[in-house]
Amino acid sequence: MRNIGYKKGFTLVELLIALSVSGIILTAVATLAFALSSAHDSTEDTSEKQAQLRYTTLKLSDMIRQCRLVCGNPGDDIVIWKADDNPDDPNNGKIDISELVYIEAGNDRDYIEILELSDSFNWINNWFINILPNPISYLQTSWFKEWVRSYCNESEVVLIPECSNVQFRFDESPPQSRFVSITFELTEDGTVRQYEIDCALRGWAGNLLNSTGTAIINDDD
Repeated sequence: MRNIGYKKGFTLVELLIALSVSGIILTAVATLAFALSSAHDSTEDTSEKQAQLRYTTLKLSDMIRQCRLVCGNPGDDIVIWKADDNPDDPNNGKIDISELVYIEAGNDRDYIEILELSDSFNWINNWFINILPNPISYLQTSWFKEWVRSYCNESEVVLIPECSNVQFRFDESPPQSRFVSITFELTEDGTVRQYEIDCALRGWAGNLLNSTGTAIINDDD
């Protein structure tokens, strides 16, 4: 009769220990993978917001510094006369509707975008330039922007789509302003940070204002 040999195997206790160790290792790997993924998403979000911040700072700083006049602060916006773009126009020296730019913050002050108007009907532009007695006072109202938009082509560029508490501050009330400060808050990696963009007008056209500051006059007036 032949002896039957038995091969040595794992006991039940050893298997349970092995499974426990494997579970711990897999849990650690999953936790590390989640942490790395979260860190990557956080880094991407912060990088994107920093890129938006850099572009917004350069865009608004240049636009406000080079503009001729801060015309008003209607509602939650700023409206500026960006430049006198029509040197051959007989109305040269006065504000054309297509030369206006609105810097908008929204009713909840939760974004920053630029609105530019163009290709307005001639009668509207003529009415605004030559007939309105106090055109700048109209630019200081919220309803005028909504009204004139319906007669113009418009271009909107969102600079910062998600922020909070956007505030516009001036050294003096428009159109006497020569300095503009824009503050807002960004949430980056779960932390709220406040940013500020400060701009001083280089070529303020206050000499073109009438005595009440409500209209632009030219050299012949």
